Amino acid sequence: MEKRKARTTSGDKTICLPMPPNVEYPAFVEDTARYRAYLDQLIEKQPELFPAEINQGYCFHGFVESDKLHLRTRRIRLNSNRQAYQLRPDTVMPYMIGYTEEVEKGLYLRRYGVPYEAIAHVLGHSAMYWYQATQALGRISIVGATVKKPSSLPPHLVADEKHSWWLGQRIYIAVTAAKECFLGVSLAMDAGAEALTQAYGVFHAEVIGLNPDYSPKTVNTDGWGATQTAWRTLFPNITLILCFLHTVLGVQQRCRREPTLFKQVTEKLWHLFHSETLSQFGQRLRRIHEWAKTQVTNEAVRQKLLALKSKAVGFRPRFTFPEAYRTSNQVDRLINIQDRLLYQMQYFHGTQKSANLALRAIALLWNFHPYCQKIQADCLFTRSPFRNLNGFSYHNHWLRNLLIASSLNGRSTGLFHSAFG
Repeated sequence: MEKRKARTTSGDKTICLPMPPNVEYPAFVEDTARYRAYLDQLIEKQPELFPAEINQGYCFHGFVESDKLHLRTRRIRLNSNRQAYQLRPDTVMPYMIGYTEEVEKGLYLRRYGVPYEAIAHVLGHSAMYWYQATQALGRISIVGATVKKPSSLPPHLVADEKHSWWLGQRIYIAVTAAKECFLGVSLAMDAGAEALTQAYGVFHAEVIGLNPDYSPKTVNTDGWGATQTAWRTLFPNITLILCFLHTVLGVQQRCRREPTLFKQVTEKLWHLFHSETLSQFGQRLRRIHEWAKTQVTNEAVRQKLLALKSKAVGFRPRFTFPEAYRTSNQVDRLINIQDRLLYQMQYFHGTQKSANLALRAIALLWNFHPYCQKIQADCLFTRSPFRNLNGFSYHNHWLRNLLIASSLNGRSTGLFHSAFG
């Protein structure tokens, strides 16, 4: 497989720093000794926000003036490779388009699909301003921004595709998920193995960029052959697990007009699903097979139930990997959220690049959005999908948390290199 060339933007050379509370930034940035002391403290405490080579030393390398915000930010230069990086506070948006507090409300509304025109009418600026502010998030590495601890790289994944529309043409959106977070999302122009391998390859490139030794143990799919081929191509050692929910739904569709049969089939299939051991699974499967042969008169349902034996090879690995996903619910919920937003914007009418940026922005807004107050009240540590995955947040403010986590556009490998040698 040809190695994917990494795309870089100016955001890859920008380090986003969490600012200490009650600090006046203009005076703080001019105080070289104080600024360096704070920077050294962050490098030691949160190395994942910095390039891996920063441990070999750095020096200050002048200032950057923002005409938009009339703000000065510092630059540093690494001793090892002479590369220069801008240091941006988390109180300022990328590309200096505005202050975080001013932009946060518009992006929060965009997370729920509020049109750009409506956001502009309520909060000011123009619809194009809010469009560009949202699209800019799509340049960030989803995996790199979302997964900040080596131990948080999920060993078990879920993957599925959802058809959508681009300029009136049917396309497919390949989504990779785990632990309530989007980990990958990309357009595929068709549902063939080559197109899906390229689409899922975006996740592969991002995660391998963090940890070249990463190899997920399992991925749960709906059984589409091209999807399984794509994952075997990208991760040859991965174990494929068939989604049991899709099997249940496939049988239920064929007996919806027969309530008694529908109930019997549903109870027997979920009874099979809840098998605790492989031997118990095999025993219950044989009983369903015998029942289908002797008592089910609906030919379509009977054939589906008899086909379960051939599908059993896709269900059995879950007993070897008890922590693996057994259904695609984890990714289906995220796909449904994404699809509702795409329906509201009437899908895609621009370029493929802008469509992919929009999808990635939706994914990151979900990963970092704050849960509702009721959920946060019920569980103190359940603030966002990002926090659930990593076990911590950089900041209680959701957008500042996102900006800090996306330092270097999420493409830093500092922590992962130190963890994996």
